[in-house]
Amino acid sequence: MTKHFSPFAFGRFSLTRPRGLSGFFVALLFCALLLPVSAQTLRLPAAVRAPSLSVQTVAGTESRAADFIVAVVNSEPITNNEVQTRLARIEQQLSRQGTVPPRNQLAREVLERLIVERAQLQLARELQVRPDEAAVDQAATTVARQNQLTLDELKSRLAADGMDYTRFRADLRDELTLARLREREVDTRVKVSEQDIDQFLRERDAQAQAVPELLNIAQILVAVPETATPVQVTALQAKALRALTRIRAGEAFASVAAEMSDSPEAASGGELGPRPAERLPTLFVDAARSLPAGGLAGPLRSGAGFHVIKLIDKSRNEVAASVTQTRARHILLRLDPQLTEQAAKDKLADFKRRIAAGQADFGALARENSQDGSAKEGGDLGWASPGMFVPEFEQTMNQLAPGQVSEPLVSRFGVHLIQVQERRETTLSEREQRESVRNIVRARKIDEAYNQWLQDVRGRAYVEFRN
Repeated sequence: MTKHFSPFAFGRFSLTRPRGLSGFFVALLFCALLLPVSAQTLRLPAAVRAPSLSVQTVAGTESRAADFIVAVVNSEPITNNEVQTRLARIEQQLSRQGTVPPRNQLAREVLERLIVERAQLQLARELQVRPDEAAVDQAATTVARQNQLTLDELKSRLAADGMDYTRFRADLRDELTLARLREREVDTRVKVSEQDIDQFLRERDAQAQAVPELLNIAQILVAVPETATPVQVTALQAKALRALTRIRAGEAFASVAAEMSDSPEAASGGELGPRPAERLPTLFVDAARSLPAGGLAGPLRSGAGFHVIKLIDKSRNEVAASVTQTRARHILLRLDPQLTEQAAKDKLADFKRRIAAGQADFGALARENSQDGSAKEGGDLGWASPGMFVPEFEQTMNQLAPGQVSEPLVSRFGVHLIQVQERRETTLSEREQRESVRNIVRARKIDEAYNQWLQDVRGRAYVEFRN
């Protein structure tokens, strides 16, 4: 029997929608493709960063001079042109965010990113971790669909941004390889025990708070090497104080972070993004709780170095005891050589017109036409909690009122017509609440394990820098 997949089949590892088409290939490769993991940020901890390096540029643009080697990773070279190509992409992305560090500093960070990626790809080859061509094809098709483009239109947009499709596919293949390597070497090895959950609950209860805080903090980290002498520690503390003084004098936190911070988030202004308090260092949480929005604290000393933090905002984030569930049904048409995307959209648009006119019943059309396993149930997907469906499906569904039918929606599975039947508030059982906590603990442990694994991979690589 052929196995059918409903739209929530791969929800945990879904691709996310790009933020826009400006700087198109940057959005595709850095926003649309991979899991949201810390390794994909630009900066890396100071322990794995490159020494001072001069990368050849002309008038702030990529040099057209003869290429040359700037670093060797386990006998595999990284060239100046590779650094310049990646640097141009990053600068384009950061310019839209309004914060671009000095070019030489950014070039060093880009080179270090390439070194760590190269070391990971070499490890992937040793372990025979490699996506097949069908997976690369599917990733390219998904990127095109999520941007409402055909594959030919995607190729044209890439060409307009100066990137040929062969290079684009090679980058997709590398990104998929890195994601699969992470899943194999880190994600699948992280386990959350019942004792971990119990410990989390005990710690939460000990804080005597019914709900944990959701804190959005930005930081500047001045890293202190483990081998630092007392004189060096004093100098690094003074650097952190200078950063704090500049901010209090009126300079933008993001600009100072981009220039002075050694944290992975420095290139994006140091902002960590909203996180539950339990997923932040206790040092940060204790300092932030007494701050008003926009308040500063530091320098704070940790094992990593000296931190200056800014509380951007805070709110309450309940570990959900209740959630809003949606009961929806859908009609899915899968694409193949005989059914193009436009033909599927046209067919479903006609279904919607007939339903609105009272000429057809949604359930009957689903049973007769849907290519999903839910067809025999009239397309009924049952009661679903948030996060069960892939993002593109769930976002559209959440915008519908009960009884309303969507426009045809393209997802990685095909083209859908969705109808929301009803919604309800439901209280999670004790088991469901523990599962919610399990997800929080797992995410925290994966972050820690992945950062440590990256350090180990980088530390095992032989790297030779050249001028």
